[in-house]
Amino acid sequence: MSEARPRIVIAGTGSGVGKTTITLGLMAAFKKRGLQVQGFKAGPDYIDPSYHTAVTGRPSRNLDTWMMEPEGMREIFFRGSRGADISIIEGVMGLYDGKDPRSDRGSTAEIAMMLQSPVILIVNVHSMARSAAAVVKGYQLLNPAVPIAGVIVNRAGSEGHFRLVQAAIEQECGIPVVGWLSRDPSIDIPERHLGLIPAIERGEIAPLFARLAELVEKGIDLDRLESLASAAPQLETPEKRIFAPASSGEEEPVTIAVAKDAAFNFYYPENLELLTHHGACLRFFSPLRGEIVPEEVDGLYIGGGFPEEFVRELSGNGKVKDSFRRKIAAGLPTFAECGGYMYLTEAIIDWEGNAHPMVGVIPAAVRMKDRLAALGYREVEALSDNLLLKRGEKARGHEFHYSELTAQSDHYPPAYQTSGRRGKHREGYVRENLLAGYTHLHFASHPEMVPRFISACQQYRLSRRADT
Repeated sequence: MSEARPRIVIAGTGSGVGKTTITLGLMAAFKKRGLQVQGFKAGPDYIDPSYHTAVTGRPSRNLDTWMMEPEGMREIFFRGSRGADISIIEGVMGLYDGKDPRSDRGSTAEIAMMLQSPVILIVNVHSMARSAAAVVKGYQLLNPAVPIAGVIVNRAGSEGHFRLVQAAIEQECGIPVVGWLSRDPSIDIPERHLGLIPAIERGEIAPLFARLAELVEKGIDLDRLESLASAAPQLETPEKRIFAPASSGEEEPVTIAVAKDAAFNFYYPENLELLTHHGACLRFFSPLRGEIVPEEVDGLYIGGGFPEEFVRELSGNGKVKDSFRRKIAAGLPTFAECGGYMYLTEAIIDWEGNAHPMVGVIPAAVRMKDRLAALGYREVEALSDNLLLKRGEKARGHEFHYSELTAQSDHYPPAYQTSGRRGKHREGYVRENLLAGYTHLHFASHPEMVPRFISACQQYRLSRRADT
């Protein structure tokens, strides 16, 4: 069965050309028109989707052709775009940048081809006129199968400059230039060591969205873009499903506590939805606001985020840290990723060299660095049976952090052997009911992880009840 899903991909000639700014402006402008707008982000990114979610009011989702099978990526698109009038997919890096410099694997281009989605190419035309046509022509010729349907010109010096560029591109490339934005520092989005500051920390950002919508309405032909999105061909619904019908067992649903606040907010929506799909009830709580691990829960999930930005608050709340220690020591199945991993160590050492005591259930210390410590896709192989994987099983995800971890004990059993661009390494920590590591795993890469986690939660609940 095929379905119509109006959609466009916002791609760039490279990083920093204005993809996020223009994407947010388009989302805000279309929403202002009364449309239901669904956001997507190509590749493993948590921060840009937080902005999408803030402006559209719908959870933004990641589309990735390396961390999951193509059918899984398509299923995520179908699920996420349900009920939307238009889907806007923000690309990653340059249009053709991905896992392999010799192919389109893992790139925005591959996603556009798999979804048969029109591509709108963002070109920074600062100090360019006719040369902009050569840039666009090169992107067209590298892979003619990529459906580049239009161009948006960014950082033009004036409307006259835009008209010069428009004339050159439309004559030489045969596709429309649907609009432009000028150089405007008032719409620059602040950054820090992990990229764009998460919207969850920005407070009131409605004025930014309103300003972006105003600029987009003034300079970009929204009717033309909506027409291009609606002209996208119907898509065949995927046959193989990540969200396959779950077995209707008579087990009482388990409850999994999920840490979620400004310090811990990096979760793929599908990770949480797969847990609920398989019968788990999620209970969100905020360690940063002083909320302890809920008493009557059967499992614990601590995602990534920015604990290093809140080390004083996290370190100073002994009651919260004690609840983590007590629950994990009592056997609560616990999965922690990146920021959650850091929080469970003995200390985070900030950029000034100050040590801030953390939970202390993992015998290690984390030191913040001025430069990126790890970045890229990872395939993990379990070195022993753990909460999610049997020994030898593999899953996929990514690493992205500015910290380094040093074990404080000779006995430090690693969770995984990871494979990435720089070879193989041992990573993470595993001990009985605890699994933690820097790698952000996407459950869709190995869906069996979900029922295995839930089974561990069920066993814990039974053992706890037997002890009472």
